[in-house]
Amino acid sequence: MNTISRQTDSALQHRLQKITHYQTPDETPMTNQEILAQYGPREAMEYDVVVVGGGPAGLSTAIRLKQLAAEKGQDVSVVVLEKGSEPGAHILSGAIMDPKALTELIPDWKEKGAPLNQPVTDDAMVFLGEKSSFRTPNFLLPGCFQNHGNYIVSLGNVTRWLAQQAENLGVEIFPGFAAAEVLYNDDGSVKGVATGNMGVSKEGEPTGDFQLGMELHAKYTVFAEGARGQLGKQVIARFKLDEHADPQTYGIGIKELWEIDPARHQPGFVLHTAGWPMDNSTYGGAFLYHMEDNKVTLGFITGLDYANPYLSPFEEFQRWKTHPNIRYYLEGDESKGIKPAKRIGYGARAITAGGLMSLPKTVFPGGALVGCDAGYLNVSRIKGSHAAIKTGMLAAEAAYDAVVAGRQHDELTAYPKAFENSWLYTELNKARNFKAWFKKGLTVATLMNGIEQFVLKGHIPWTLHRDKPDHAYLKPAAECKPIAYPKPDGKITFDRLSSVFVSNTNHAENQPPHLTLKDASVPVSINLAKYAGPEARYCPAGVYEFVPDEAKGGSAQRLQINAQNCVHCKTCDIKDPTQNIVWVAPEGGGGPNY
Repeated sequence: MNTISRQTDSALQHRLQKITHYQTPDETPMTNQEILAQYGPREAMEYDVVVVGGGPAGLSTAIRLKQLAAEKGQDVSVVVLEKGSEPGAHILSGAIMDPKALTELIPDWKEKGAPLNQPVTDDAMVFLGEKSSFRTPNFLLPGCFQNHGNYIVSLGNVTRWLAQQAENLGVEIFPGFAAAEVLYNDDGSVKGVATGNMGVSKEGEPTGDFQLGMELHAKYTVFAEGARGQLGKQVIARFKLDEHADPQTYGIGIKELWEIDPARHQPGFVLHTAGWPMDNSTYGGAFLYHMEDNKVTLGFITGLDYANPYLSPFEEFQRWKTHPNIRYYLEGDESKGIKPAKRIGYGARAITAGGLMSLPKTVFPGGALVGCDAGYLNVSRIKGSHAAIKTGMLAAEAAYDAVVAGRQHDELTAYPKAFENSWLYTELNKARNFKAWFKKGLTVATLMNGIEQFVLKGHIPWTLHRDKPDHAYLKPAAECKPIAYPKPDGKITFDRLSSVFVSNTNHAENQPPHLTLKDASVPVSINLAKYAGPEARYCPAGVYEFVPDEAKGGSAQRLQINAQNCVHCKTCDIKDPTQNIVWVAPEGGGGPNY
């Protein structure tokens, strides 16, 4: 994929305006509007379809558009913007993939070398106590926990492969360029997007490496940024796309990649757990997947509607690894000649968990939402890649028909209609209550999800709704019990900073902060005073910490934001109880490299 990066970087660089003479009129940092007034206008590129996000959803959109054009002997211009250094750089690897949608998109994916190499060979659903465990007999597993016919994959590698297929079809891919702004026509419809300016100092001033952002105009713009997409969130708010949907709910998924001793490796074995270390009232679960080449991926998902501000999803994950059933795969045994496992990767990402009831309207004048930007992930299966691919295809088919009919900037109404008639709608409808039951506790959720999925086979006569977003569930610290987490041992459990190190996270040091506060007084006056500073615990990368405020003699506290540690999980944007933290895409190419 380095070839794609080099080729498309040079293609876009050729069109970018580079500013070599810059002076600011005063010492006040320049706003984007002031930069445009002084150095603009931005150069614009015209396309039939602009896709924001180079993950499975965005790439599938682009691939399907080009496939349809080739079938009909027509030309449709398509560009994909990807904020990561290359396609797949920000895709947290280690997942189970249902190949159903991929087979529809590229029927000969095996012959073309798609990296789906490890089929699932066995499933296990285990309920954990602190030292105990109970495995559900496989014949009692509902369909959502059965993975026969699926593959354990590196989703990052699958994404890189999809990018190559897209490029082979003539899709332009611009990695390292983050879409930072939605552009609108005079009638209010979406016109396209603009990439962020590059070479701006952390004080907000253009430097000698300054490059003005580029505008990309399209007849239709498809947003495929993943969960809690920066621009997708803005579009949803502007067009009130979620006014008839339940508030979206999220989980934070934290993953590690390990290389284990061959004697403990069971290729294709899938282990899911519920229960400990979570209490009965907190949604969460974990998994351990045996990949190829003696590698396993471990993951822990915490519902971000948790109530106790002392809870730390990162620490819960570390604690889970100490359970005997999990530790077995990671620790060595000299007496048997088994070597200790080695951790080789780490990452975190928010996932959508609201399902069908939280889906916003997915079309608006000039564009559409696909994949997790809309919230299509099936939380009962812990799978979203097949939904991302399918919705990308459906949006592409609607956009293609519109473009060849001479339309532009209207609503692609054929897309949601096609979704409602698809197998994906049927799948999500069967799982619509899965997450909601957990607000009634693990025992009730296990029983009712078993009845809905195993007994009723998804033909459910009732629907559960939620009425508030995740951040509103947090209780004041005075009403909750602090949680004492053990110190990391550096062998099985680790701290945040050593974890961020193995995520290969990097941000240019001299760039504007991509994590900002609407009100700088709120973290101390409200979050720390009322909620015991939850941002220091819910962030899995050590971005937020409360430190002595030397300006006040060290007796008071202030919030320090270590933005260079950010792994782009978006948890802060979701869970901050005052919704005071704003996450925006940093300069293109920054962040983790999975």
